[in-house]
Amino acid sequence: MQNIQKRLLLLLSIFIISIGINTSCTADLAQGEGDYSRIRSISRPYTFDFVSWEAQAISSLLCERICNRGGSEHESRLRSQIESVLAENRIPLFPPLNFNLEEPPHLLVISPRDRIFYLDKILLRQELSAQEMEQLEAQVDKLGLSSLVVSLGGFGATYPPIVDGNGSLDFVINAAVEEWLHQYLAFRPLGFLYLLDSLGIKQDQDVIIMNETLAGMVSEEIGSQVYERYYAASEKAVADERNSSFDFDTEMRLTRRNVDLYLAQGDIEGTERYMEERRQLFWSHGYRIRKLNQAYFAFHGIYGSDPASVSPIDADMKFLRAESPSIKDFLDKTSGMKSYTDLVKALQK
Repeated sequence: MQNIQKRLLLLLSIFIISIGINTSCTADLAQGEGDYSRIRSISRPYTFDFVSWEAQAISSLLCERICNRGGSEHESRLRSQIESVLAENRIPLFPPLNFNLEEPPHLLVISPRDRIFYLDKILLRQELSAQEMEQLEAQVDKLGLSSLVVSLGGFGATYPPIVDGNGSLDFVINAAVEEWLHQYLAFRPLGFLYLLDSLGIKQDQDVIIMNETLAGMVSEEIGSQVYERYYAASEKAVADERNSSFDFDTEMRLTRRNVDLYLAQGDIEGTERYMEERRQLFWSHGYRIRKLNQAYFAFHGIYGSDPASVSPIDADMKFLRAESPSIKDFLDKTSGMKSYTDLVKALQK
């Protein structure tokens, strides 16, 4: 009974945190509160019903625990495999590892047109057609902003986290670990500061990038161990339809550099024409980018390893990982940081 009470308290705390994340403003819009209200009004028909989803998810979890019923066999097996690898790496399993395999919510990302900046975000419902995405973006863009509806691979601000089960097996494993890691980090200084940023209390773009980069690096390492141990022998390689002679990362980094240069010159329309030309180039090589704009770079820029990012944080963290004796040591060091300055100091030691 005591274990059930602990789980109930944990679920309640994550539930409250998640509501805060999903109902808060992440930044003050440059054009003022009027635009903020209009964007909320425009997006209201498309928003994710977080409370209903969470109530149903928690109800299902409690039924599993109290009635001793497991989830799907595949999900339970994968969860046990990830838990085993985390334990072997001496990474504490708190909060308890869990995830739902279903389509994650979408995310409306907003940036100014005259610069690349992660200005605001709104969580949207799971089922959205391409037409609905474009209609919403067009309405927001009329306010003089750049917007993009993003399809997420996972979402960690719910409990359990949501992971897209339609991806490849290695993707699903990595995403499950990564979304759990965001919840793990929320109970540590770096992740807690990310939570404050999400609530609009204390905003720091470097903290966002550090969190996303750290979660991505650790999940890739843990996920790779899970895949190699349990699945590599039975999985067959799938041919990639994309043109192998086209270097996406190099071309996207070039695109981002040029976009920053053009925007610095004040040529917004010219920059947007250039981005559309580049989008068509990527599309012709098999990279189905629906829209390439300021909001695209604002979103992808928070992931340090993404070629659309210009942050040095990814390289800094990779160097620190190489100097760390274990993944746990690396995770302990970085999760205790409170700013990019702390990362720089760690590198100087």
